[in-house]
Amino acid sequence: MTDLTPVFDDLRDESEELDRLVGELSEDTWALATPAAGWSVAHQIAHLTWTDRSALLAVTDLEAFAGEVEKALAAPDRFVDEGAEAGAGLPPARLLAEWRAGRDALHKALCAAPTGVRFPWYGPPMSAASMATARLMETWAHGQDIADTLHVMRPPTDRLRHVARIGVRARDFAFGVRGLAPPEEEFRVELTSPPSGPSSGELWTYGPEDAAQRVTGPALDFCLLVTRRAHRTDLAVRAHGPDADRWLDIAQAFAGPPGTGREPKGATTA
Repeated sequence: MTDLTPVFDDLRDESEELDRLVGELSEDTWALATPAAGWSVAHQIAHLTWTDRSALLAVTDLEAFAGEVEKALAAPDRFVDEGAEAGAGLPPARLLAEWRAGRDALHKALCAAPTGVRFPWYGPPMSAASMATARLMETWAHGQDIADTLHVMRPPTDRLRHVARIGVRARDFAFGVRGLAPPEEEFRVELTSPPSGPSSGELWTYGPEDAAQRVTGPALDFCLLVTRRAHRTDLAVRAHGPDADRWLDIAQAFAGPPGTGREPKGATTA
């Protein structure tokens, strides 16, 4: 049996790192606008709180989660923003407390989930490990929005391995969500692990070694790319092959519409 503890613990650690970043912020700072249009720091944490609650329902209360899916289907273009807006309206101390309680409850539920069981989601059903991986990816990505807002540099960790894996596995989804046919052949993806982690300098690899097309670069840059937290031109991720090159323009690790992404550094708007 595979030991699922690492991904559950990594999700907890990623959340705690973000908690240390926002836990002592002033109320004025919670209201600062982040790079996500229309979202403040409070919206970012509110979104994580809302999504953690949805994940908890998916694992523990199928009927209640089905009700959440109905709400999403009734307002597919608004339900995510509405969930964030509702939480962002709370006093920061209360929002912080709800986020902490919710993620703790989700951690316990995921650890207690039976092996092999798949839980419903807004997309395909997921195992407990996949659920934890998706939550870690979102926590890291929204934490990046907050860090960018506060002009804080976060040292990359080996937890990025989970984000990178989702980004690779979501390749075909990125094409499909834009109405494009995915490439028939797999790519080789080779990423250099963060220099500050235990696996410093290690190569994280995905796909066949003899693949005709490949993607290479630092793991951090790849994760920023697939979460659409930085523009491709500002990153040291390289494509070798026309389909791989196209993928880097559209890659995304998250479900739902791609959004506008980030502008290149130094870009100006008319």
